[in-house]
Amino acid sequence: MDYIEPACPFDCSAFTGRHDTEPVEKSLNMPELIKQLDGFFAENKIQQAGEFLDKQLELSREIGDWRSELSILSELMGFHRRSGNREKGITAVNDGLKLIGEHGMGRTISGATVILNAATTLKCFGEPENSIPMFIHVSRVYSQQLSPTDYRFAGLYNNMALSYEDMGQYEQAEKYIKSALRLLEKMEGNENDMAASLCNLAEVYFQLDNEDERVEKCMEEAWELLNCPKVKFDGYHAFTLTKCIPAFDYFGYFMYAKELRERAERIYEGN
Repeated sequence: MDYIEPACPFDCSAFTGRHDTEPVEKSLNMPELIKQLDGFFAENKIQQAGEFLDKQLELSREIGDWRSELSILSELMGFHRRSGNREKGITAVNDGLKLIGEHGMGRTISGATVILNAATTLKCFGEPENSIPMFIHVSRVYSQQLSPTDYRFAGLYNNMALSYEDMGQYEQAEKYIKSALRLLEKMEGNENDMAASLCNLAEVYFQLDNEDERVEKCMEEAWELLNCPKVKFDGYHAFTLTKCIPAFDYFGYFMYAKELRERAERIYEGN
């Protein structure tokens, strides 16, 4: 079993009270909202996506729809990671955690997934040491309610690994990335995520030994996955390319990086 459960120092008592199951009087159409948001991202309309999320957040608060508010805050965490706005990203984290505490969502899958997003945001904005206990809390919730092969563990492991890498704990980072890859390999259609994981793993191997031959192996495998015939050249692929291109540049794969950069531009222009 790939699940890894370390000791958990995270004080979850503020997030795990009585779970609020009462329905709200009015609610937003979240599936339609996410569809519209994905459309902005597919066209690389980042500013419009942010304005749309801010408007929907205000609306959710006006009608008292706290569940939609929590979902939108989670989307905003990811958005502000992407745009690099630390102040707004941390505000979304704090507001989201407050809602989780108020409604006792900390031990639910949906609540834990927002905590995962919050931890990833903390890592992105220079607080990896604060993110690790939150990741561990999420791992415990997931292990109690999900199959050990559930795809959500892969995202947890990858993000946890990045925090350990930032803290210089490269052996831990390697362990979690490999766990993520083992899960992704068992599922269909995960070429993009596997490629991104391999780029991260290459960076970890380089930190452990800058002459490690596994760096080249990881990058070549990532390249093959990004060019797999099964990969759709869509918005998610373009987003994955933006995450992988810096690694190809860093390790001297300049022609690969150039081709991937041009591909991402074509995808965004085509949308």
